[in-house]
Amino acid sequence: MGRLFGTDGVRGVANADLTAELALGLSVAAAHVLAEAGRFAGHRPVAVVGRDPRASGEFLEAAVVAGLASAGVDVLRVGVLPTPAIAYLTGALGADLGVMLSASHNAMPDNGIKFFARGGHKLPDELENRIEATYHSHEAGEPWERPTGAGVGRVRSYDEGFDNYVAHLIGVLPNRMDGLKVVIDGAHGAAARVSPEAFARAGAEVVTIGTEPDGLNINDGCGSTHLDKLQAAVVEHGADLGVAHDGDADRCLAVDAAGQEVDGDQILAVLALAMRDAGTLRKNTVVGTVMSNLGFKIAMRREGVELTETAVGDRYVLEEMREHGYALGGEQSGHVIVLDHATTGDGTLTGLMLAARVSATGRSLTELAGVMDRLPQVLINVPDVDKSRVHSSAELASAVADAERELGETGRVLLRQSGTEPLVRVMVEAADIDHARSVAGRLADVVKSALG
Repeated sequence: MGRLFGTDGVRGVANADLTAELALGLSVAAAHVLAEAGRFAGHRPVAVVGRDPRASGEFLEAAVVAGLASAGVDVLRVGVLPTPAIAYLTGALGADLGVMLSASHNAMPDNGIKFFARGGHKLPDELENRIEATYHSHEAGEPWERPTGAGVGRVRSYDEGFDNYVAHLIGVLPNRMDGLKVVIDGAHGAAARVSPEAFARAGAEVVTIGTEPDGLNINDGCGSTHLDKLQAAVVEHGADLGVAHDGDADRCLAVDAAGQEVDGDQILAVLALAMRDAGTLRKNTVVGTVMSNLGFKIAMRREGVELTETAVGDRYVLEEMREHGYALGGEQSGHVIVLDHATTGDGTLTGLMLAARVSATGRSLTELAGVMDRLPQVLINVPDVDKSRVHSSAELASAVADAERELGETGRVLLRQSGTEPLVRVMVEAADIDHARSVAGRLADVVKSALG
């Protein structure tokens, strides 16, 4: 698998790349790295372990629990819950670490392991590197320290996790949403129970699709990567809006009453103005990425809200927010982080806050999302090129400059090298989709000739 940790934990095909042996070994390594602070403080370390409904999660959970307990960590098994629920419970229960088994929006055969540090925070690279080095040291023959007798970890189910998490979500909402009709697509994933329950407790009339996980149907033609069923259901039921989650429910996309998609940038714009009006948008700043739609940037500038950009990836958004004390950030994909109430992207919380804004203002989601005009965006992946030269090629720089002059203030060009493949991503935004396609195509040709 090369380096085990990717951009969001360890992920691969379950029982092929991600085996029970690997899950057990990584869990022991994580226990040695993340639980030491608890031991030094004089208490038995505790871990919260959850998963999404994938069939492979059952044996991988067993391996993780066995690894943690064998390393002297007491384990609270919370069952099927969203990734942000594991992060929340890790912090709320004072646990030393959290473990989530999920491959997010990936197809069912994949699975993954994501670790959270004390407080429910994602791991920085330094801690991931230490866990990986500890794991490889054991694989090379260095023995584990193995407690015996009363020193081994104890395992128990923590069934209160569901209610505790839902109560937290309801408790941070600014207002109820009585009278609102909402369709929820749970992607047959980790939010299949949580999201409908939370919306119902907040007063909404709830219609559900994609909420019958059987271990095999997660993300299968549903959820945030397949909005067509949600769009049809919202129109069919005359709902005010629809909310779609991915497999582990750390993100959310929405659909308005007319069945039109409302993406992460639009959701972020709506919440930014809501928090600004409520006085909770710290430093009057929202954090986006370099891939945020130009329409979002224009809207924030018009509304007097500052925008800070990071590299693509919710971990970079989160790092920027934590470093500078910002309250709101997110991505076009629907990863939205409300740092006062969550340590990571939380799709259920995002959907609830969006619906609460609709209810509080009495305005439709269509009208609220209309604060920004989503400019057409064309993305072309150019493979088999020397991506390391994307910012040093004079020929390419000249072509980009020409394209930027042609687009003026109503368009944008972004060239970005892939982090995992030998390709360059060419992104062009323009007021007209045909214009964007034309410019993107020309730039892709220059990338091929200059970097091929």
